[in-house]
Amino acid sequence: MKKTDNRNINIALLGAGTVGGGVYRLIKENREEFKDRTGAVINVKKVLVRDMSKDRTGFDKAVLTDDFNEIISDKDIEIVVELMGGLHPALEYVTESLKAGKQVVTANKDLIAEHGELIGNLAEQMGSDLLFEAAVAGAIPIIRPLKQSMAGNNISEIMGIVNGTTNYILTKMSETGMSYSDALAKATELGYAEADPTADVEGYDAGRKVAIMATIAFHSRVVFNQVYTEGITKITADDIRYAKEFGYVIKLVGVAKQTENGIEAKVHPMLIPEDHPLAGVRDSYNAVFVHGDAMEDITFMGRGAGMMPTASAVMGDVIDVCRDLVYDSCGRVGCNCYKKMPVKRIEDSESKFFLRIIAEDRPGVLANIASVLGNNDVSIAQVVQKSRKSGTAELVIITDTVLEKNINDALAVFKGMSVVKDIPGVIRVY
Repeated sequence: MKKTDNRNINIALLGAGTVGGGVYRLIKENREEFKDRTGAVINVKKVLVRDMSKDRTGFDKAVLTDDFNEIISDKDIEIVVELMGGLHPALEYVTESLKAGKQVVTANKDLIAEHGELIGNLAEQMGSDLLFEAAVAGAIPIIRPLKQSMAGNNISEIMGIVNGTTNYILTKMSETGMSYSDALAKATELGYAEADPTADVEGYDAGRKVAIMATIAFHSRVVFNQVYTEGITKITADDIRYAKEFGYVIKLVGVAKQTENGIEAKVHPMLIPEDHPLAGVRDSYNAVFVHGDAMEDITFMGRGAGMMPTASAVMGDVIDVCRDLVYDSCGRVGCNCYKKMPVKRIEDSESKFFLRIIAEDRPGVLANIASVLGNNDVSIAQVVQKSRKSGTAELVIITDTVLEKNINDALAVFKGMSVVKDIPGVIRVY
């Protein structure tokens, strides 16, 4: 398709927060570079804010507005960049923008994970671009590679450390021996953790990202409430120490697998072998590991959040949309969700397990525990007695690959056994 002449492309930012400030700064500082890369001059014509009286350092006051109608009714604004976060009013603003024939870029993982089908179908109907690279893993390019660079593959598995807060906490616990509460306090002090860290530490943030990646990789819609989520709040220094002794590190991992019986989509702590590419990802860094039939294994790593890393991903999308506008080719790459695969319940998935069991220290107890596991089709790969005190012994067991339902049945039996005093650790193993 013939390229149009150099022209101006006006955009509107919805939100003037941390990421909005980064995007505004990139456009201002790199205007000439972006012109050469896109064939267009990119202008920020409007920036939507909630409170016009608030100081917006770094923004030209002339572009600020608290009236969305000024954006939606302006035919000169061709791209709307949604950086507000949350579901409302972001959903309404994005749908209205698409209906008005505008192109949309968003960094909103909540919106894509829960309403991706609605707004994706609308974008397709309108022949518009809907790009959201920044919704997953910050500066790391993963959405575009899954949609385009890896399109020749059948992707069977994605594993990712896609939450910097929890990775920082687990790194500190592993490397310094900090408790969970102390590591969380340090993460909060450094600004890695929010005042309310629930979405991060309980796995909800990562779960939304898994839903997005699974949808794209497997060409079948996965929404957030179908993703099993389990956080890191129960991980202890003992878990981390014993994992090291077995040659593992503990990470909060998002997993999406395509199986014969459906899609597995889950987020949970996991023991990962020390030689796995994800094992060495430290502090607030993110990484995504992808397996495809033709390319085999690829790992992406980088900053998963923050002002400029996220702004980098947003601007990559903005530049892509500008190129599409210049060449009059918007709407080329949509969801392509042509399959309708079921999403498996967590009980129907398989994994190895790491178990810590506190039991009475007397003859026959280990045999009884092994018998319960065996009766529920759980095979033991390794077992070590770690400590003995006050008439109890601590057993650390690593199982072979088992059905989740079977391990849950065995744990239910243990809870009814007088010789089993506590089960302080149940963690999946890669």
